[in-house]
Amino acid sequence: MSGDRADERFLDAIADAEPYAYWMDDADEPDANPMLVHPETCDLCIVGGGYTGLWTAILAKERDPNRDIVLIDAHEAGSAASGRNGGFMDSSLTHGIANAQERFPDEVGLLEDLGLENMNEIESAILRYDIDCDFERNGVIEIASTRHHDNYLDELVEDYEQLRDLGHKVEWLDEAAVKREVNSPIFTGGMWCKDTAALVDPARLAWGLKRAAERLGVRIYEDTKAIDLDHSGNGIVVTTPLSKIRARKVALATNAFKPLLRRMHNYIAPVYDYCLTTEPLTPAQLESLGWKNRQGLSDISNQFHYYRLTADNRILWGGYDAVYYFGGKMNTELESRPETWAKLSQHFFETFPQLEGVRFSHAWGGAIDTCSRYSVFWGTAMRDKVAYAIGYTGLGVASTRFGGQVMLDLLDGRSTEATRTKFVRSKPIPFPPEPFRFLGIQATRWALNREDKTGNRNLWLRTMDRLGLGFDS
Repeated sequence: MSGDRADERFLDAIADAEPYAYWMDDADEPDANPMLVHPETCDLCIVGGGYTGLWTAILAKERDPNRDIVLIDAHEAGSAASGRNGGFMDSSLTHGIANAQERFPDEVGLLEDLGLENMNEIESAILRYDIDCDFERNGVIEIASTRHHDNYLDELVEDYEQLRDLGHKVEWLDEAAVKREVNSPIFTGGMWCKDTAALVDPARLAWGLKRAAERLGVRIYEDTKAIDLDHSGNGIVVTTPLSKIRARKVALATNAFKPLLRRMHNYIAPVYDYCLTTEPLTPAQLESLGWKNRQGLSDISNQFHYYRLTADNRILWGGYDAVYYFGGKMNTELESRPETWAKLSQHFFETFPQLEGVRFSHAWGGAIDTCSRYSVFWGTAMRDKVAYAIGYTGLGVASTRFGGQVMLDLLDGRSTEATRTKFVRSKPIPFPPEPFRFLGIQATRWALNREDKTGNRNLWLRTMDRLGLGFDS
């Protein structure tokens, strides 16, 4: 097939895609909550209605059913990253074993145990609160392919050996074995992590957590943006456009949005990630793939794809480009990026050429709260009456519960196995101010792409490693 014809095929496949998140195309979305128009008082005010905020509310009520809690969100609960991601739930709190080994070598085993315990608690909560979110604990395969340099396969073997030594249920897949699991001509090997990953419908999970929080007595206000925090007497005043909330304590769960604490502005860079879903596959198309065990799949490279089957047998295909806009710009227009969707379409058919003719039904994007260590971090302010958990860098579907749990521990003054770790007590290196932030991120993206192709980590990336600064899609 000529290059021009191939380009037409990739473009034709996305031509009719609806420009919004597939998960939001659902009749089960809960009714909207009112905005806050009158003053409120409470024991705990939670700012942000995504996973972190909702888990924080639920855990706070489970610890103390009498605790009076108000949760506010600038839009609708679960409408941002929590309801728009790929639905990969990974037990890692540190964005993978390699990142944990590099940054917290003395705590790797403990952090892996805490992450797996957190994952098990999430599964229990989904059952306890009867949350219908298509939870499937089928694991994830980290995929090596001809798209990546051979060095990456050696690094994957190291991860496999370490996870096996830590007691995780992992299986090494050679080229023949990985193709038996999922049939692609470009796959060369993989690591199947069987107990540390699950798949969910992310929007239904968020909506289910919202309903659970309300049943526990949490008062939720939507279309209510927090615009200021002020320490006042024995508590905190949260100012919204039409009212104020007086709270004894405040938990900030604002994800990629501009932090209310000025000190946090240089710690977070909002990075846009983009995604596609196909139309439902036919039985014959599914048969051509294998994929009987329905694992999530993720490439092992710096610029990676993540892909999975949905409950109605579409393929969700996302990742690769991670786009930072100058000044940390965020708006709904940036959720549409046709050039990235076209690139994703091309990569999809290179991976699964047997699916030629399949069309994409939905195409969307959203912002990730990226930090330089790739994983959530915490802190307190205003005499420890305000706490925050932020910086998940795209692997927060499971770790947000842990983020909320630690945030409550900090607010309640509890010393726990988790709060005593360097992981919880330390912070990432802040990003530099503009224009150096933008230039640095662009240079890093170029260098990461080059490393994927050549296997060589150049001077720029080695310098970033020494400084503790990172950037990853």
